[in-house]
Amino acid sequence: MKADEASLARLAALAQRGNRAAYAAFLGECQRWLKRYFVRRVGAEFLDDLVQETLLSVHAKLASYDPARPVLPWLAAIARYRWVDQLRRIYKARESAFEDEVADDAEEPEIAARISLDRLFAYLPSGQVQAIELVKIEGLSVAEAAAASGQSESLVKVNIHRGLKKLATLIEKA
Repeated sequence: MKADEASLARLAALAQRGNRAAYAAFLGECQRWLKRYFVRRVGAEFLDDLVQETLLSVHAKLASYDPARPVLPWLAAIARYRWVDQLRRIYKARESAFEDEVADDAEEPEIAARISLDRLFAYLPSGQVQAIELVKIEGLSVAEAAAASGQSESLVKVNIHRGLKKLATLIEKA
């Protein structure tokens, strides 16, 4: 049996006044309505839990129901909020699983870091990029970097200082 708006409103009003039988009947009808509402919105594995969570919310919010107003929009609003909460939980669980999967792959952070560096290096002159890569990334001494790049030692130091300062400014702005 599908309860209509009038009978649901009557049951809700009686339940608010403490009628236990009306309260049980009201929750039973709400449960049937909620199953129909959620069946196309969530997977079968989430259906029963979502219906129960929503019934708990209905129980907690029953005092806020105004008997002068229709009960189905009130019930639908509660159901929609519980459904959105469920979607958020599913999204966070999948996002967390994805992050765990990415964290397991040791090369991913290195690749992402290299891509980020390449993007930042695009804003620097080539001499600064070369000096930073040789000394700060590859670990060469200033003398070795000067010999490898054809720059003087003092120019390598200046290029590193200016390049890192510009990179820090770019990152702060972002």
